[in-house]
Parts: sequence; C-alpha cells; structure tokens
Amino acid sequence: MTDQIAKSAFNPSPAAAVKILLRQALKAALATLDRQTGSPYASLVTLATAADGAPLILISRLAVHTQNILADPRAGLLIDATSAEGDPLAGGRVSLTGRLSVTENENEKRRFLTRHPHAEMYAAFSDFAFYRFTIERAHFVGGFGRIVDLEPRDILIDVSAAASLVDAESDILEHMNADHTDAIALYAAHKIGGQQVPSDWKMSGIDPEGLDIIGRSGTLRIDFANPIATPGEARKALAALATEARDKNPKANI
Repeated sequence: MTDQIAKSAFNPSPAAAVKILLRQALKAALATLDRQTGSPYASLVTLATAADGAPLILISRLAVHTQNILADPRAGLLIDATSAEGDPLAGGRVSLTGRLSVTENENEKRRFLTRHPHAEMYAAFSDFAFYRFTIERAHFVGGFGRIVDLEPRDILIDVSAAASLVDAESDILEHMNADHTDAIALYAAHKIGGQQVPSDWKMSGIDPEGLDIIGRSGTLRIDFANPIATPGEARKALAALATEARDKNPKANI
C-alpha cells in the first residue's frame, strides 16, 4: 500500500507533481544556517500545508534549527517521495528555498494539527510556534533527465476568491469524517486502484483544487475535476468524486 501511495505523487507536469509532493508529505528535511558558524544545518520536521499549498511546520525555539531561523530566516526544505525499491534517485523530490516566519493564522494552525493530531500537546507549550515557509524557488527532480526549476506561482494556489471555503473547511472535515467515511474510503480505492482498501481514511484538508486524506497507510491527494471556491461547490465536487469512484471501482471492498 505504501508504495502505491508514493507512486501517486508522480505526474507528467512538474508543477502538478510538486503540488502533490507537498500535499502528501508528512515530513521534510529542513536546512537552516547555523547562527554561530553560518554552516548548513539539517534537521527533520513534520510538515503540513496551508490552504494555498505553502508548507507549515511547528517547532520549539529551544531547538537548534529554530534558533538559527530567529537569527536568519533563510531556509530550505527537501520533500522526498522516492521509493525504497530499486534506485532511490529515480524517484521524485523537490528542494524548496525561501524564508520561515511565525504564523498566527488560526486556519493554518488548525490545518497542521488536523494533519498531525499528536502535535496538539506540543502546540500548547509556550516555546512552540507555527511557522509558514514562504517559497522563493523550487527545484524539482522527477528522475533522470527530468529536472525543472519552478516559481512560487507554479506551485501555490490563489485562494483570494475562496474565503468562504477556507472558513468552512473545519465544518466540512467534521461532517465528512463523521458521516461519510464510506465516501472517503471510495476516494482512496479509486486513487490507489485497488479493491482491498482500509477504511480508516480521514479527510485532513480541502482547498480549491482538491482534498487531502490520511490513514494508517499514508496520505493521498485527490484532485477535483475543476477548481471550487465555496462550500456549495465543495459538496457537489465531493459527491461527483464518490460517484466516479463507485462507477469505476464497483467491487471495491469498503
């Protein structure tokens, strides 16, 4: 199952592949500049995304990487979706360069904790803060001969016209995870292309271009056929996804 999920991150379009890598990632390698020597310092962080696709992290100011960021906000993130099978360098990954800054956006905080519920206890500690990564450049490697530099506009979604959807996201997730777990399992079955699909999937996010689901097997990104901007459009898009999944995989064991 894990390998099937990892393979779903590949896409003929480099920009689309990077979007999927970001939305499906649970962790990333964080590179900061050592505040004393200026040398590169690498660490591991858990990752989520804002509604527009910008990376979000939760870190303690006691950590070395946070102290580095407070001295110099320039940073890098490596998101890796390579497989343990065969040549790991044949898989997809993206290196982001940009800057980290504290975010007080409540929607972004909630999105991170929905993605990583175990982090809720840390979020209450006074030394922890949420940070948003402002992407300045992206370097995508999708395998041999497939190397592309991308701009922020290629990766991020314009959510300025989708304020009502962003505001309603928590209600949509609560409703879907409480009353429509069968539909979420159908989305997973359709995405993975299998009939034996665990039923523990939950929605962890929705945005104008798609939805994110998470389960014990990993994470999945499900794209909408067309962009949405309102809760009403979200209901129609989610129903259409369920119908499509049911029609194309009628024997799925949900």
